Amino acid sequence: MSDRQDLLRNLPAVDRVLREAVLNDFVDLLPQEAVSGAVQDTVMALRQEILAGGAVTADRLVPASVAAAAAEKCQALLQPSLRKVINATGTLLHTNLGRAPLADSAVRAIQMVSEGYSNLEFELDSGCRGHRYSHVESIITRLTGAEAALVVNNNSGAVLLALTALGRGKEGVVSRGELVEIGGAFRIPDVMEAGGLKLCEVGTSNRTHLRDYEAAINENTAILLKVHTSNYRIVGFTRDVPARDLLPLARQHNLVLMEDLGSGLLIDLSGFGLEREPTVPEVVQAGVDVITFSGDKLLGGPQAGIIVGRADLLDKMRKHPLARALRIDKLTLAALETTLRLYLKPERAQEELPVLRMFAADPAVQKERCEKLFQRLSDEELPIEVRLIEDVSRVGGGAMPLTELPDWAVEINPLNERIQDLARRLRGYEPAVVVRSSNDRLLVNLRAVFDQEEDLLAQILIAAIRAAE
Repeated sequence: MSDRQDLLRNLPAVDRVLREAVLNDFVDLLPQEAVSGAVQDTVMALRQEILAGGAVTADRLVPASVAAAAAEKCQALLQPSLRKVINATGTLLHTNLGRAPLADSAVRAIQMVSEGYSNLEFELDSGCRGHRYSHVESIITRLTGAEAALVVNNNSGAVLLALTALGRGKEGVVSRGELVEIGGAFRIPDVMEAGGLKLCEVGTSNRTHLRDYEAAINENTAILLKVHTSNYRIVGFTRDVPARDLLPLARQHNLVLMEDLGSGLLIDLSGFGLEREPTVPEVVQAGVDVITFSGDKLLGGPQAGIIVGRADLLDKMRKHPLARALRIDKLTLAALETTLRLYLKPERAQEELPVLRMFAADPAVQKERCEKLFQRLSDEELPIEVRLIEDVSRVGGGAMPLTELPDWAVEINPLNERIQDLARRLRGYEPAVVVRSSNDRLLVNLRAVFDQEEDLLAQILIAAIRAAE
């Protein structure tokens, strides 16, 4: 007890710590109360650690040590929370890392629009007020063949807006096998409830037939809804009903046929080794009334929810109050418009969109890149075991969960520490480096690492490993 009391008595006063030189610069950069608060929090944390019986040494209580700890808190206030990350996980559309990186032209478009004013809702020809969606609607309809298009902040918002505007107070019929929950606890039943629709489940989790939909239709039915299962698949004894087979039923009963494609594709990517999925133009051509899909996944653009379909139905959505709450901003519009224009010439999209280049990456080239990194780490005589191994990359972003792209990786086994400690240290660099762990090893996969990041990645890996020596 006496030792604990001695430690408590040795806690420095806040005003004494504030006189330490290490805090001087922060007084000019932050409000005085913020610097004082950092010191107070540091002293309080030490007090609580002492009272809890923690192993607090006397050197941690000197004013200089307390000031150094408080300075780290001050520095954290000055650093942005949203930071650049080198994605060495092998997951290309990594939801937690921001999904699709943008094309250089889209980045330039964002910069151009953000530097001053723009014609966001202004018609330059007439000098009258315009509509923000006019910047992308014509190009979306050209690319998809749809009558009309609308863009909101994300695909969840697109689904919610469509269901609310077209079916509130009515019933929507959905296969049980498509009542999915994806990232962020986004559940189709909850979205339908929020939109004011009564959910009518049909079929079973693994098999649904056309007769199931037909039996569920009544005078209160408004929508037949198809939902992409995104990040999971049911395999084996399964059956579902494609939207094209539901179309005659929807027409017979004057119902809206809606399909949420999830990621959505404007061009066929099966040539890259990805599984074959229907493209948006194909679904439009099949006659589906309303189609929703994302802008920031397989499309390779910014976060957005895109709705295409019949003009009369989209007009209802456009006039619904929820449309304003879900609308996208000028920066997203600039990036989306630029991304979509690349698709006017598909080969240009494949050249300029980073995610499409990653899909098309040659495994032999990936092996050469990994061999170069492996050799560099080997030459440094670091306290690690390092190997070049065969690996697979994945699409990510809730898309194509069964698809594995043949790849290579550098496997690292640190000898002086746990892999969790090395991974944590890598995340602390600027930029942060995020890798994957497997079988108590760290895997560095380069498919989602840009060429210009390779040298910096190697430098950070070497520095982080040496820190444990």
